[in-house]
Amino acid sequence: MESNSLLAESADALHRDYGCRSARRRDPTGRTYAVTCASGSVSGKADEELYIQRAVVLIEDAIQYRSINHRVDASSLRLYRWYYSRICQWGLGLTIAVVLFLAFVERPSSLSVTSDPRYRSPAWEPPCGFTESFEIVCLFIFTLDLAVKSYLIGWDEFRKNKWLISYTIVISISIIDWVLSISMVCDEKLRVRRLIRPFFLLQNSSLMKKTLKCIKRTLPEIASVILLLALHLCLFTMIGMLLFPKTEDPLKNEEWKVYFRNLPTSLTSLLVLLTTANNPDVMIPAYSQNRAYAIFFVPFSVIGTYCLMNLMTAIIYNQFRGYLLMSVQTSIIRRRLGIRAAFQVLSCHEVENATGERVPVDAMLQVMSRIQMQRYYREAITSEMRQYETEGFMNKEQFTQIFDELDKDRIKEHPSVPQYNSVVLQKLQVISSHYYFTIFGNVVALANVVCICTVLVLNSEKSTAERDNHYMEIINLCFIIYYLFEMCVKIFALSWKGYLSYRNNIFDGFLTILLLVLQIPIYVIYRLPYVHVNPSSKEIFSLWEMVRFVNMLIVFRFLRIIPDIKLMALVASTLLDLVKNLRAFAGILVVVYYVFAVFGIWLFEGAIKPPAHMSVPYNTSMENITSNFSTDCGTYEQLGYWPNNFDDFAAAIILLYDVMIINNWQAFMDAYTRYTTEWSKIYFVCWWFTSSVMWVNLFVALILENFTYKWDRSHSCSVTDVERIRYETSVQLIFKEQVKEPTEEELLCQLQQHPHLHLHWGHT
Repeated sequence: MESNSLLAESADALHRDYGCRSARRRDPTGRTYAVTCASGSVSGKADEELYIQRAVVLIEDAIQYRSINHRVDASSLRLYRWYYSRICQWGLGLTIAVVLFLAFVERPSSLSVTSDPRYRSPAWEPPCGFTESFEIVCLFIFTLDLAVKSYLIGWDEFRKNKWLISYTIVISISIIDWVLSISMVCDEKLRVRRLIRPFFLLQNSSLMKKTLKCIKRTLPEIASVILLLALHLCLFTMIGMLLFPKTEDPLKNEEWKVYFRNLPTSLTSLLVLLTTANNPDVMIPAYSQNRAYAIFFVPFSVIGTYCLMNLMTAIIYNQFRGYLLMSVQTSIIRRRLGIRAAFQVLSCHEVENATGERVPVDAMLQVMSRIQMQRYYREAITSEMRQYETEGFMNKEQFTQIFDELDKDRIKEHPSVPQYNSVVLQKLQVISSHYYFTIFGNVVALANVVCICTVLVLNSEKSTAERDNHYMEIINLCFIIYYLFEMCVKIFALSWKGYLSYRNNIFDGFLTILLLVLQIPIYVIYRLPYVHVNPSSKEIFSLWEMVRFVNMLIVFRFLRIIPDIKLMALVASTLLDLVKNLRAFAGILVVVYYVFAVFGIWLFEGAIKPPAHMSVPYNTSMENITSNFSTDCGTYEQLGYWPNNFDDFAAAIILLYDVMIINNWQAFMDAYTRYTTEWSKIYFVCWWFTSSVMWVNLFVALILENFTYKWDRSHSCSVTDVERIRYETSVQLIFKEQVKEPTEEELLCQLQQHPHLHLHWGHT
């Protein structure tokens, strides 16, 4: 119900944005309206080429879910296609990567072997103007990108686009800050442009912008749960301070001294307990005095951790999913609108067809030959279109229907197997291509892994000099010979093309050849002639190093079993789809990491310094130096967390990751509180809430959506079918069945409002 109401709200917003009303479709006489060409007849090769080019661009916009509100004259279309070409977009993506990577090189530089201040040697600091040169080139490219985008959509659309206006402001601030840096010989304390660099990543992805908008809309919805959680925390904090006051007996003051000394300490202790990071430590001093104190801590954890936190996760996911559905609704409308606009443009292709009822098939064939799209879908759409060649035209329904192929799963057809005349070869082909032959190969691979595991267990207490790796190498050689035999037999049964048409065969064959290549130097060096050598002796590589590398590859090769187990294959393909199709969500996480890391460096750079007697040159042993250094158990110093700091960008990223994982995150918060101020807790709590509460839960929920989508569609398929069918699992398709298709009226209303495609209403 929530999703339906949100989708209805999205549809209402659509009507408001475009001023569409049903009254525009029908007058009092009962006549309806249809979109027609803007002006009289068109003729000539130039006009014909322009219509074809417009249709090409509009269909490409539909395929990529892009807005069609851009210029449609000939020169602008050429510029538009160049801008969205693969090389141009890759170049822009590389520019964004370079400008973000500068944070690792700029002061404070991350170019040192370790981030541990006890061992760290002075990092290489780039001379003034080095990183600034790369940065100004990137800013110039961004300025050019802004100019092209602004020109293509026009001034009127530019003024409505908040992202492009923000893009202009961010570039301007970056250039001004860059000029100040150069004028100060790169000695400024604060670089504002570092904080706003992630904006370049955000504005370049439409899905990322939609995701950010969904997150922004979700936050007010969870305010009530946050308030309830804060009330729960404050209530138990007050009760805790009343239960554990300072007494005259020092033996009973341990709970007060460590966890409930004052209000900030009490709040922090229970907040950390909410994440279970300090459980049961926070309870032990009181519990050791009286077991009844468990009545305080257990209900706090049950209510807070298992009820309120999980309730917040459910609300975050539900609300975010609803707003994401609204964004997907917009994307679906964009695709339908692009296809509908292409039909309208092509229907104006001929003078006698100016009523916009049909599209010439030959013109559509020209369009399909120029569109940049995956070959499989081009062939599928063209095949559907050729059934109308005898009529010569397609109507609106037929035109729309052929593009339904974009929403279908891709089925990969493997090449036909070779035919042999010999009965013996035919039987051998049947045996080697049988499913049980693959199962037997998996059993052999498992036996190889078991052998490696057994040898590792037997040699776990031996040094590399004491191990006899010759036996292990002989065992591996026997297995590798079988792997080579298996590969050759499969090639014989399927042919080269058939063998390489299976992704698991490519993986298996590559590792088999690599293992064989490694066996040759091992055999040459250590078997011709056989001499007993020290396993750790250095030739080019020691025997132990080479055998170890071979063992790693053999263990990795065992992943070949994944495609043969249906559930495992679905899980693996889900992970691959997450990498391909849910990059926008990971991109938002990168942005959040980047911003918090920059803030962390500004606030805490150099805040934690080890005692002078602990700072030693790199590669110097700490054993004797730290023997007399003692700290409280469980603190930053005692746990040796010195490498986790905000002294450079890379170290800040790792520290934020450690806090996101939650385990022992209170040690970092406590350390920076002691070395700086109590207010530093706000930074860590904000990061915990943003990363662990908001983002991790959303990402887990989206993984579940992705997997459920694929499982529902493949539960009736065999293992072979799962391998053949490549499920398209973009965010739009995952939620496609839950969104409403736009009506013809909505599409025509939006076409009428197009700022550059001049169409008008006509009577029918």
